[in-house]
Amino acid sequence: MELLSALSLGELALSFSRVPLFPVFDLSYFIVSILYLKYEPGAVELARRHPVASWLCAMLHCFGSYILADLLLGEPLIDYFSNNSSVLLASAVWYLIFFCPLDLFYKCVCFLPVKLIFVAMKEVVRVRKIAVGIHHAHHHYHHGWFVMIATGWVKGSGVALMSNFEQLLRGVWKPEANEIMHMSFPTKASLYGAILFTLQQTRWLPVSKASLIFIFTMFMVSCKVFLTATHSHSSPFDVLESYVCPVLFGTALVGDHHHDNHGGAHGGSHGGSGPGSPHSAMATKSKEELSEGSRKKKTKKAD
Repeated sequence: MELLSALSLGELALSFSRVPLFPVFDLSYFIVSILYLKYEPGAVELARRHPVASWLCAMLHCFGSYILADLLLGEPLIDYFSNNSSVLLASAVWYLIFFCPLDLFYKCVCFLPVKLIFVAMKEVVRVRKIAVGIHHAHHHYHHGWFVMIATGWVKGSGVALMSNFEQLLRGVWKPEANEIMHMSFPTKASLYGAILFTLQQTRWLPVSKASLIFIFTMFMVSCKVFLTATHSHSSPFDVLESYVCPVLFGTALVGDHHHDNHGGAHGGSHGGSGPGSPHSAMATKSKEELSEGSRKKKTKKAD
């Protein structure tokens, strides 16, 4: 019975890995990617005033991973744009999301149950792109582990790793918003997935590629759907990193990031007990001003 279940699971994974992505899964990928573009501040105004710049940003959101992978492997950066069907499909999605009358298309795809389906299908595309990217890099650099990991990582992360360049197209410059410094869950998961698929490609991980694609896709779909449904920006890796990072790097990665962003708020809520805190400095200054005022009043009375 266990052998039969193992065989059925292997057949399921193999069939799943052979499911074509175009057009249904690619359509979902384009919809979610361009939705995230519209969520950016000023994206709607940019589309109205500068539609060409908005279209270029949308194409980066949809095909940024291919551009970065081609850059790493020394191939033409616009090679994927020869795929006319995908470019036309992504352009149609961009137009409907930004310019559909009464925002009907945008309202439909933003309806949470529908959006969760698209998010799940996008993760299917993400994992498949990681696997394909590593296979492609392995063909060029047979023993280049780091090349394979880097290629799979950029294939899965998409436009996130080139977010600063995409922001420049929108007339925004935020150097502090660097994805490598502040990795989101998809970027971290793409990196870890690239490492797993590299180990599998080099025969260090004793599992078939189809099974690894299936298992990692189920993990990504479950996590991303849960995070989207709960409107959470946390990462399932935060708990593990809070234990591993102090041991390896001598610092709590999550705690430091939290302190940098919310240290002022916590300081105000707890009264700012530190000697160098702004609250204590203001309190000291106010005491000095009160004492100075009282001294002036006493001097006037004496006069």
